[in-house]
Amino acid sequence: MASNYTGLGIQLMTTGEKAGTWGTLTNTNWDIIEQISGGYTTQAITSTPTTLSVSDGSTGATLAHRIIEFTGSIGEATVVTIPLDVQTFYIIKNASSGAYTVQFKYVTGSGSSVTWSATDKGTKIIYATANDVTNPDIVDIGMGDVTLAGTQTLTNKTLTSPKIGTSILDTNGLELALITATGSAVNEFTIANAAAGAGPTLSATGDESNVDINLNPKGSGVLKSGAAAVKIAGKETMWVPATAMYASTTNGAEAAQTELTAGNPELKTFAFDASTAESVQFNVSFPESWDFSTAVTFQTMWSSSTTNTGTGGFTLAGCSVANNIDYDLAFGTPVANTALAASGTLDDLMVNAESGGVTIASAAASTNTIFRLVRDTGTDTNTGDLRLVGVKIFYTTNAANDA
Repeated sequence: MASNYTGLGIQLMTTGEKAGTWGTLTNTNWDIIEQISGGYTTQAITSTPTTLSVSDGSTGATLAHRIIEFTGSIGEATVVTIPLDVQTFYIIKNASSGAYTVQFKYVTGSGSSVTWSATDKGTKIIYATANDVTNPDIVDIGMGDVTLAGTQTLTNKTLTSPKIGTSILDTNGLELALITATGSAVNEFTIANAAAGAGPTLSATGDESNVDINLNPKGSGVLKSGAAAVKIAGKETMWVPATAMYASTTNGAEAAQTELTAGNPELKTFAFDASTAESVQFNVSFPESWDFSTAVTFQTMWSSSTTNTGTGGFTLAGCSVANNIDYDLAFGTPVANTALAASGTLDDLMVNAESGGVTIASAAASTNTIFRLVRDTGTDTNTGDLRLVGVKIFYTTNAANDA
């Protein structure tokens, strides 16, 4: 009986034949087995179909190598075939140039095949099953999708504790989020999704018991929810009109009401003398979110009673009275705002620049704060009465609400 061959070309010698050549033929078989075990070769696929044929009893057949690299420039969709009886697995890299598909299949039959897309120049691990005489299947094991240098799209993959570098990019390769490392970090974000009827949650978590969440717009940008700005803790204003003030018993300013044109706005003011440092007082109760710091500033609004263009300015001092504390307290150090030159036109509204920080004596939460506003006659130069319309108080909050 004559010798025959396996699907990959290994010679199966019949007992009693090949006298004197067994050594050579066996060595050739070992060479073929070595190719099958781990041999590497290239195969140009410049024509289609490219047929990988068996080479019975000799080495060098492409299909009898474990690792095959497709090469060459292709100008159309290309097919590479193997014989129906080949049963093995391959590591195949599509290194061809040209944006066309490459299909690896059995030479005939309707069994499954494996195809590289027009842009896929990656490596696949493929199993040729020879599981059917006429319609055998070729299966992509799927372990060759991800490479160190390749560009792949991952679908339905789970990463265990992934480490992400300095940025996350969108599908256009543009920066979507930047990530900054902090040495010895102990606090972080936790993101939780939600079932129907509830919203997802972004939480501050970490080693510490109380952890803020900082959202910092850039430049003059504001924090928004949809199109609306989100109100946040920070600098606030409080308007105190002259009608909410009272004249000090000693050197108090004179309350006045001036009609300009009948039916038009009237001035309800306090008139401060040009030569005497007259004063008024008023009291407020700051919100519980007030940080009761020294960052309380003020801005006065007034009108000159004459056409004089001299400057007008004021000083402000304050003190806070807490529960079970006597009101008979001393005010803190007065702070002046910058004197402002009057326009020279009677009844023009003049608005002083915001002052520096006013230190409020005994400042604390849950207090009643009393202010004393005095015309700064030692500095300003206006020769007429200054008719105070009101004062704007600037203060800082450090909590989201007064709870």
